Formats: sequence, structure tokens, C-alpha cells
Amino acid sequence: MINKRLLIKNLLAHNSENSFYDKKRQINLAEKEGKAKFLKHICALSNSNPNNNSYMVIGVEDADNEIKGVDFFDDSKIQNLVNAYLEHPPLVAYENIPFPHLPVDLVVGLVSIRPNKGRTCSLRKSIWKYPAGSIFFREGSISIASEFSRGTQSDNSAIVASIESHSQNNIEMTLDGVFDFMRKHDNLNSTYKVFQEYFVICWSGKKKEQGGKTYFSRVDIELINEQVKLFYSDLDEVRIEISDDVFTILEFVRLGLNDRFRYYPLEEVKIFFKENATYEIKTNMLFEPPQFEKKTLFHIYNANTALIAKLKKGLPLSLSEEKDLYNLPATFLLCYFNGFDEALERMEEVKEELKIYDPGIYQQYKESLRILRKVKYN
Repeated sequence: MINKRLLIKNLLAHNSENSFYDKKRQINLAEKEGKAKFLKHICALSNSNPNNNSYMVIGVEDADNEIKGVDFFDDSKIQNLVNAYLEHPPLVAYENIPFPHLPVDLVVGLVSIRPNKGRTCSLRKSIWKYPAGSIFFREGSISIASEFSRGTQSDNSAIVASIESHSQNNIEMTLDGVFDFMRKHDNLNSTYKVFQEYFVICWSGKKKEQGGKTYFSRVDIELINEQVKLFYSDLDEVRIEISDDVFTILEFVRLGLNDRFRYYPLEEVKIFFKENATYEIKTNMLFEPPQFEKKTLFHIYNANTALIAKLKKGLPLSLSEEKDLYNLPATFLLCYFNGFDEALERMEEVKEELKIYDPGIYQQYKESLRILRKVKYN
């Protein structure tokens, strides 16, 4: 089994970006330009590597390979995005890889692109400035359109196989991973479970009992064998269920209006561990947006808009306005789910002001976008 943290180190140490791997400081799938560039690189790496895996590493400085990290990107539906825009799409996986020197909320993103059996990948439909039918290839460290490229398909199988071979996990790495996890979360309830005598999952969180069931907040879950972070959230409530060969994560999201908030089921993730040292992850979207009276939502929407205007002008806020500001991302999200399409634009307008005003409110903003992304791609 490949230790993904070691794989990233070996990719970065091997050479500069080339035909089988790319690196980015960050990606932005919330906007069309960022989405288009991401799809371009997936297409180019797939077309240039028909016989071997290729990779994209996210959260690394381009100039000196310094690992800076990015926010945890919880999106099991990224394959849906690839399928929607690419003809002959490759299999793509996005994994969150923790590094010991990074804060607990930052990871390195690893995008793995599987061999596409010789099929040429292209854009199924136009996006940003790339027209439908566009084909991309890798030329050294860049992804370019086929009309400017030699259309090179490289057989990097031996090189990639060697890198992956030198990234295999061992018992020392597994034990070190468990100890690192426990040490980082010594102020929370932390534990681990071994599945099929092979896989080790560690998880931690603030524990509470309610209605005869156990819930966790401030949750962090890692598959130690591969050094993959499976879940991370400071805000959501999570229920964890365990059987001999299945680990289940049931995520809830806090939504509501006028101080009447409740937790709604968002998504269920089941990890099935098999006897042949493999595992499979299946997700099931459970979310049904709560519906409210339009009159109430108009009042909330207008109040939020006025609050944004005040924040942009740098005017002081009253205690009640500060409370409304804390709930602004969640209430705007509810407005959007109830037909107020402009709510997302209003929330985006105030992104930088929220970041400066209060990191906690900015975290709420990022959580709201994460929920939206998961629901939309589903």
C-alpha cells in the first residue's frame, strides 16, 4: 500500500514538474476559470500518460517546493465534475494528505489520475476560454492545447512504478502515524481501530451523548496506512458507527434562522475494508434543504445585505449585528437553497472583509461553501 505522504515527497524530490506530475500552490473550483484550468491539467496529464498513473500536488510553492498546505477539500464528487466536462474522462481521486509540520486544518492535496487505456481525453463542452473539443497535452512542465503541442504520449511507466515502489508503507510508518495523530489531538477524545488486521483508522473529536447516541464535534479522521485525511471539520456534528469491516461517518450540518438552529443530515460515508487488503469508499448524500417562508427570508436577505454594506464601510457593529454576522454564511446558504440565487454573490463580495474581521466567521464562510459544493456536485 502506498504511503501518500511519502509519495508526495518522492514526486517533489524526483524532478521539476514534468509529463507525469504537476504542482500547484492552490486550485479554485468555485469559479469557472479555476475549474477550467483544473480540467485542462487533468486532460493533459491523462493524454500524455496513457500507460501509467499521473499526479497533481496542491499546496506547494512552485519555486522551491516548500510545502505550505491548503484547506481540507472534502469533495467525493470531484469525479462528477470531470465526467461532466470531459469526453473519455480518466478516473480521478482527490485525497487530503496531512504533514506533521502543518497546522491541523491544513493538508496537501493529491490528485491521482489513472491510465485512460489509450483513449484521448477532450473537453465535452466549453468552459471559460476553452472551447468544446479542446485537447491538451503536457509539454515538459506545462499543459498546452494540441494545436500548439506535438501531442506527445510518454511511456513513463517505469519511472512512475519506481516512485510508487519507493513510497510503500511499512509498520514503522504506520506506528509513527498513529503516535503523531494521538499527539496532535491529546486534548480531545482520540482512538483507533484496526480493520481486517491491516488497515488502521484514527479519529478524534469532542464527544457528547444525546438521545442514547454518541456525537463528535471538532472531528479529524485519518487512514493511517496511506496517510490520508478522510474527514476534518471544526464545526459540524458527526456520528461514527463501526462494525468488523465497515467504518461509517454520518455528517450533520447546522442550519436555521432567528436563533432556531438544528442539525440536518448532510452525507453518509461508508468505508468497506476487504480481506484482500483493499478498501472501497461509498458516499450517500442525505441532505434535504429546509424550506422557509419567503417573507422571512426576504427580511433576512435584506438585513444581511445591509450588514455587508456596513462592514465594507468599516462602520462599528452592535452586539446584535455581530451575532447576525456570525450566522451570515449559514443564513445566506439557506436563502440560496430557497431560491435566492444572488445570495452566493453577496457572500462572495464580503469574503475578504470576513477574513479580516473574524477568522471564526471566515471559517463559517468556508464551511458553507463546502456544503454547497457537495450538494451541487451531487
